[in-house]
Amino acid sequence: MLTAEEYLSGQVLLIDKPLHWTSFQVVNKLRWEIKQAFKIKKIKVGHAGTLDPLATGLLVICTGKMTKQIDTFQAQTKEYTGTFVLGSTTPSYDLETEIDETFPTEHISKDIIEETTKQFIGNIEQLPPVFSAIKKDGKRLYEFARAGENVEIKPRTVHISEFKITKIDRLNIDFRVVCSKGTYIRSLSNDFGKALQSGAHLSALRRTKIGSFKVDDAVTVNDFIQSLKN
Repeated sequence: MLTAEEYLSGQVLLIDKPLHWTSFQVVNKLRWEIKQAFKIKKIKVGHAGTLDPLATGLLVICTGKMTKQIDTFQAQTKEYTGTFVLGSTTPSYDLETEIDETFPTEHISKDIIEETTKQFIGNIEQLPPVFSAIKKDGKRLYEFARAGENVEIKPRTVHISEFKITKIDRLNIDFRVVCSKGTYIRSLSNDFGKALQSGAHLSALRRTKIGSFKVDDAVTVNDFIQSLKN
């Protein structure tokens, strides 16, 4: 068990984020539990890269003086696995919102799916989802979206070094992506559907790596809390 001094001087914690939690909720929970365990009034805790509530997987949490390294960790290459559903779209590009449009899929074959992934390798232009935490004019984009307000979003250049299809089960397409900071897998899903002359949305997402950090080495929030009590 680590001491209060070790948490204050700085630790890197690998947490497997649970479904439906925000990254901010994980940070707040860990901060509160550390403070309670050691009876300390204040400690810095932050995360190196947001995961959407409907995503699971690796959160790199920094405490104390290690929070100064957050930008360095955030800039590192990330790996994700997940599932696209072909033939339908949602406004949020995932299951946060309801399906708003359906498209034909009869023309899509395994070979076409495999071939289409090649269009997304390297530097690509990507529009972030309107349902995202990016700030514009002092507000989060999702605030505009939920209010039904249209807002202009500028494309950004991101880099995808690997995009592999790992399983095809009718309209469910499992994938693995290795990409740069700032890549939205939800946007990749939406763009992939368009490239297939159809539509697609994200039904599952898991972050498996950030740089050399792996989700296989992470612990659950509950296991971390239990470790503070041992």
